[in-house]
Amino acid sequence: MKMPRTIKTYCPFCAAHTSHAVERVKKKKASELKWGQRRFREVTSGYGGFPRPKPEGREKPTKRVNIRFRCEQCKKAHLTTCIRAKKFELTE
Repeated sequence: MKMPRTIKTYCPFCAAHTSHAVERVKKKKASELKWGQRRFREVTSGYGGFPRPKPEGREKPTKRVNIRFRCEQCKKAHLTTCIRAKKFELTE
């Protein structure tokens, strides 16, 4: 999927349609303090072994892409619901 680097869309902070810079959201490192990670470390420690079976079946054909829109007037950013795409490319 090709998407332009700038797009005119609604800004919830300005409450108007303004031009936005489009950027792809990169995945950040998961926090070690989250409850799921703490539970995972507790369950996998010791002689119990790995707690869950490996996922069977195929991988999904498309990945979810998160897109961040940054308003060029107020400089605030907002996200939209993620889009499924095989390839994602920002064009001029």
